[in-house]
Amino acid sequence: MQAPAADILVVDDTPDNLRLLSIMLTENGYKVRKAINGERALQAVQAVPPDLILLDIRMPDMTGYEVCHILKESEDSREIPVIFISALDDVFDKVMAFDVGGVDYITKPFQAQEVLVRISTHLNIRKLQQTLQTQNSQLQKEISDRLAAEAALKTLNQELETRVQDRTAELQTANEQLRTLEANLRQQLNVFLNAVSHDLRNPVVGTAMVLKNLVEQSGDRVSVPRSILERMEQSNSRQLGLIDSLIETHAAEVWGITLHLQPVQLYELAQGAIADFQPMLAQEQATLKNQISPDLPPVKADPLQLSRVYQNLIANALKHNPRGLTITLNAQRDGDWMRCTVADDGVGISPEQRDKLFDLYFQGSQKRRSVGLGLGLYLCQQVIQAHGGAIGVESEVGHGTVFWFTLPSDS
Repeated sequence: MQAPAADILVVDDTPDNLRLLSIMLTENGYKVRKAINGERALQAVQAVPPDLILLDIRMPDMTGYEVCHILKESEDSREIPVIFISALDDVFDKVMAFDVGGVDYITKPFQAQEVLVRISTHLNIRKLQQTLQTQNSQLQKEISDRLAAEAALKTLNQELETRVQDRTAELQTANEQLRTLEANLRQQLNVFLNAVSHDLRNPVVGTAMVLKNLVEQSGDRVSVPRSILERMEQSNSRQLGLIDSLIETHAAEVWGITLHLQPVQLYELAQGAIADFQPMLAQEQATLKNQISPDLPPVKADPLQLSRVYQNLIANALKHNPRGLTITLNAQRDGDWMRCTVADDGVGISPEQRDKLFDLYFQGSQKRRSVGLGLGLYLCQQVIQAHGGAIGVESEVGHGTVFWFTLPSDS
C-alpha cells in the first residue's frame, strides 16, 4: 500500500511565488495548501497540522519569524518542520530563522531542485523523529508496565512470605499439639496393653496350668476323658497365643520393633525351627525340609525376631493346607542381600487373597482351623521391614505357595 502524500503548507504574500511553488510540489507528488499571510497560515495549521511548512519571512502585518514563534509555542504544532524562504541573504536573518525554530533556510530566487531536496530531507528527518518518538513511547510504556509488574510481584511475594510464615507458625503449633497428643496416646496405650496383658493372659495361664495338671493326673481319679482334657489344653494354648500375638502387634504399632542385630547363620536357625515344629509336623503328617546351605554367609538380623518370621510362615502353611504337606526352606545370596524362601506344595492362593495377605487382621478363606486373628503375616512384614528388607508371596491356585523375604548380608 502506497504511503499518503506529504501535506505541505506554503505561506507567501506573493501570488506568483505561491503558484510556482504549488505547481512544482504538486508535480512531485506532494499535497499542497496555500496561505497568503501569517494569520491564515496559523488558521490552516490549527485546522489540520501539515507535515512541513514553507514560510516566507517578509510579509505584511506578521513576519515569518512571528508566525514561527507562535507555532513553536503550541504543543500541537511545535514539532512541524519550518523551512524559511526569503530574498534576504544576510547572516543575521539566517541566524534569526534558526533561533525562532526554523529547520532550514532557502534564499530567493530559489532553484526547484534545491527546494525539493531540502523538503525531502526534512520530511525524512521528521518521519525518523516520529518513529523514534513512537519507539520511545512504547519503550516508556514497557518500562512502566515492567515496573508495575515488578511492584505487583514484590507485593505478591511479600504476601506469600507472610502467608508462608503464618502457615509455618500454624504447622509448628499443630506439630507440637500432635506430639503432645501422640505422647498421651502412647501413655494410654501402654496402660491399655499392660491391662490386657494382666487381665487376659493371667486367667488363661492359670487355666492352662490346671489343665496340664489334670492331663498329667488323668486316670481313674478323673471322670473327664484324657482326650477331652488334651483338646481343652490345646484350645487354651491357642487362646494364649492369640492374646500374645495381639499384644505384640499393638506394641509394635506404638513403639516399633526393637532389633538386636548380630550375625545369624540361616541354616542353624532353620534347624531350630524344624525341631520346634516336630510335634505339629507329626500331627499334620507334614514334611519340613531345610535346603539352606550351611556354607552361606551369615545375615545381619535379630535371631529371636527372625525365628518368629519362620515360625509364622511355617505355621501359616500348615494351617491353610491339607495334611501331608511338604514345606521347603531355602536361601540364596543376591548381591548384598540374602533372599530367603518358605515354599509349600499346597493348594495355593488366589490373586485376590495375595494382594491382602499382609494386611492387618486379614484371614485367608482356605484355612482349616479358625485359630488366628490374621496377625502372623502382618507381624512378619513388620519384622522384615524393620531389618530394611522386603517380603512378598508368589502363588498359583493348585500349584503351591512361595513366601520370600530379603535380609542384609553380614559380609
